[in-house]
Amino acid sequence: MLTADELRRLPPEQRAELLRTLIALSDRDPLDEPRVRRRRGLAIAILVACCAWLIPWTVVLAFTLPDNFTAGQWSATWIGFDVALTASLGFTAFAIWRRLQMAVLGQLVTGTLLVCDAWFDVMLSWGSNEFAVSLLTALLGELPLAALSFAGAHRLIMMTVHALWVREGRIGPEPRFYRLRLFAVTEKPGGTASSDVR
Repeated sequence: MLTADELRRLPPEQRAELLRTLIALSDRDPLDEPRVRRRRGLAIAILVACCAWLIPWTVVLAFTLPDNFTAGQWSATWIGFDVALTASLGFTAFAIWRRLQMAVLGQLVTGTLLVCDAWFDVMLSWGSNEFAVSLLTALLGELPLAALSFAGAHRLIMMTVHALWVREGRIGPEPRFYRLRLFAVTEKPGGTASSDVR
């Protein structure tokens, strides 16, 4: 067994290689566990079934929905939406302040709500005197803030990857966002998912 002093005397490359080897020996990919594999399969099946249902349903709505409709609870709907958006913004600010990974989720939810807000404001004011204001608010406020939220979530994920990359002593370019796998930063030789967090 190597002592702390012996480890300190190792060149940085050897220490990094030793660390990666230890991680590979001790970590298992949670997605390989049978129970998790079954749940993952069920989740994929449910999501595909939802898509299969929504495609024809959207076509039916396109031909059957009226052009005009008087909605009840109009003010409660918009007030509730704005309360949810405010809560999402506040939660995201809190998570960023506390340096929590939940900030990624907060930014994704906030960005999505901002895009929905822009869409409904513009579409529901179409042809009215409020259309110009809704369009300007969407283009200058909601959509840029949504883009910042999505970009912020992407940046936090990549900063986490960078921290792992550096702490494991890796060299070379880090993987691009679209190549990142769950519970792994790189892949094993041969293209299969690595069971270690690298």
